[in-house]
Amino acid sequence: MFENILPLYGLNSDNTTVNLFGDGLINHTWKVTAPKQSYILQKVNTDVFKEPSNIDKNLCLLKDFLNKKDPKYLFVSPINAISGASLLKTPDGYFRMTPFVEGSISLNALTKREEAYEAAKQFGKFSALLADFNAEELNITIPDFHNLNLRYEQFKTACANANPKRMEQVKEYVEFINEHKSIVDTYLDLVANEEVPLRVIHHDTKINNVLFDAHNKGICVIDLDTVMPGYFISDVGDMMRTYLCAASEEENDLSKISIRKDFFKAIYEGYMEEMADVLTDTEKQYFSYAGKFIIYMQAIRFLADYLQNDIYYGAKYEGHNFNRAKNQITLLKEYLKMEEGLTTPPSSSKEPRNQPHAQ
Repeated sequence: MFENILPLYGLNSDNTTVNLFGDGLINHTWKVTAPKQSYILQKVNTDVFKEPSNIDKNLCLLKDFLNKKDPKYLFVSPINAISGASLLKTPDGYFRMTPFVEGSISLNALTKREEAYEAAKQFGKFSALLADFNAEELNITIPDFHNLNLRYEQFKTACANANPKRMEQVKEYVEFINEHKSIVDTYLDLVANEEVPLRVIHHDTKINNVLFDAHNKGICVIDLDTVMPGYFISDVGDMMRTYLCAASEEENDLSKISIRKDFFKAIYEGYMEEMADVLTDTEKQYFSYAGKFIIYMQAIRFLADYLQNDIYYGAKYEGHNFNRAKNQITLLKEYLKMEEGLTTPPSSSKEPRNQPHAQ
């Protein structure tokens, strides 16, 4: 395969090495090491991204905008093949290649609040630089990706058609989800509010989508397939879901699920350092809501999949998605407890009033 792909980029497979790279679950990724430079080669997963050209068009639009807005910003986008195309359709599938950022480091887990701060700052910077870009010009790469109302309706359908044995198992968790439907109602209010605009949002802010330098300072964000129109709560909420707890969504010992309050503060400080002058006053009121929004949504997605016999996420063992759902519901309970203790920080040029901090 590579002997057919590499020449399309002017690379000689005889003096180039190709090795699997990273632990991404969606696209196939390889590091290509050539005599003068290294690259990242990806095969786009068309089961997830039905129209790869939509991603390519988005990245071209954003690259052109950023080249004018801030040419020094490191926007890691596909390079052109010899043909001039940045996305190649081949008999083996869709491929693209990006430069490998030398000296960069990616993390798989957060251990320091400074890492959370740097990551939040990079995601904030990304959206801030694109604040003047008309988000509606972008293609939707995954329809309804963070549409909480749709996810809740899918959850209700899953309950109505559930495997009876499994429905009995999850009864108390279904009750918890229904008792907190106000999170869905708030989402509907938010999307109907003209003071909460669509923005260019990354939508996948897990820590390994940020590149760091050798001194643990953020360089830029990567993995831009899900960049599309959205609301800032998607990026902030995803950081809260994946940064605040030291344990992952795969942890089955629920006693290990807790909120690192200093990490919440780090996310706030890093993100708002870049976005404080961009967000509307109304958006700022939804900052802490963002965590509830994403954690609740992921909980109902895992629970719905379990009730439908694991048809979406699959299961590595019996009860896998039920355990994931319990994990996320426990995380949501801990988040709600933390939220009760939020206070208002002092105002500054970068930190607006009426924003929550964890004590």
